[in-house]
Amino acid sequence: MPEIVRFAPSPTGEIHIGNARTALYNYAVARQTGGTFILRFDDTDVERSEARFAEAIAADLAWLGIRPATLVRQSDRLALYDDAADRLRAAGLLYPCYETPDELERKRALQRARGHPPKYDRAALALADADRVALEAQGRHPHWRFRLPDGARTWDDRCRGEQRVNLDAISDPVLVRADGSYLYTLTSVVDDVDMGVTLIVRGEDHITNTGVQIALFEALGAAAPAFAHHNLLTRSDGEPLSKRDNPLSLTRLRGDEVEPMAVASLAVLTGTSQPVEPVADLGALCARADLAAVSRGPATFDPADVTRLNAALLHEMPYEAVAGWLAETYGVSDPAVWTTLRGNLARRTDIAPWVAILRDGPAAVPPAEGDRPVLAAARQALPPEPWDESTFKGWTAAVKAATGAKGKGLFMPLRLALTGEAQGPELAAFLLLLGREETSRRLDAALSRAP
Repeated sequence: MPEIVRFAPSPTGEIHIGNARTALYNYAVARQTGGTFILRFDDTDVERSEARFAEAIAADLAWLGIRPATLVRQSDRLALYDDAADRLRAAGLLYPCYETPDELERKRALQRARGHPPKYDRAALALADADRVALEAQGRHPHWRFRLPDGARTWDDRCRGEQRVNLDAISDPVLVRADGSYLYTLTSVVDDVDMGVTLIVRGEDHITNTGVQIALFEALGAAAPAFAHHNLLTRSDGEPLSKRDNPLSLTRLRGDEVEPMAVASLAVLTGTSQPVEPVADLGALCARADLAAVSRGPATFDPADVTRLNAALLHEMPYEAVAGWLAETYGVSDPAVWTTLRGNLARRTDIAPWVAILRDGPAAVPPAEGDRPVLAAARQALPPEPWDESTFKGWTAAVKAATGAKGKGLFMPLRLALTGEAQGPELAAFLLLLGREETSRRLDAALSRAP
């Protein structure tokens, strides 16, 4: 059955790799079922929501390859929430409360001191009309709470199996702030009903909230959708990610030239029964995204895994995937340059110094005195062109026969003379990029430098 799913971030900051996990699972469900992926900005918190964050979130999702079928903003849908709130008031399920934050905190402190859970005592329900008029005359504006029904709400979670939330242990949630603005609990349910959402995929931190929302669906006369609560990505210290984890924000990772599929692969596969490995194609990754394979335990990951997966992707990335970028950034149009250098890259921009070495030559460092016989023999033994994959082996065999050098004593002088670096791409392939004339010039230059 085609599923209608949504990713509903609050545009109050940059989204991070943990948020990408939720977005990608939702997108995968839509692709697997031929369904619809909705991007919905939960931006009713007017003090904290900013247009620049919404724009960044949309750009980050596009970078991952996620393109929503529909984009909506809750700030454009206030009339729907007004109507729902009025219906709840008329049914006696949304009631005004006048306690200040300090008064509520004193109540909670007293309950904790008595060994009771800090649950709202519904004192506002006992207020007479005259009491409310008197409070409002003092300048107090009510916030509005949803009166929860008795008992528990259960559902068959597609990640976690049977779940149960006891509403008797929960405070009646505030749905409308004293300034008249709406909180997530109401707006989310109203939108899910209006948009026909069939499955809500989100983090396990929403499990308790799900019990409340099921009751709210019922109060509005709507059937609740299905739910899937995946585990959260956590740092090595067990703390969940937050919008303060700036190094792990998608905007930051995108700016650092991390490959989007490295981020996507890590976000989807960490904390599942599948190996955490790079998947080069978003469609293939979506096909592997399995809600039933998500572990119930925390999904601990090491930020170094981003670098590991990124490097692994680059080492296998075909030239066609970077051809436009290489040509535009470095003026490189030879596929052999990419296939020779990609094995040394952790970020694609790591290719810059190697392109410079290829074009401009190595740093002018004189060779060690003991290396000069090897370089002189190498210059003498350079074979004529055309060269192919066997050239390097035959050439170094001739140098070895002439000098007796082998292993590091044979290859390191050549590497330093040709690249100026002690480590780098396979010399056999690099030699073919240089060609005979340039190889000869670099060997002559190295031998000409005084020790």
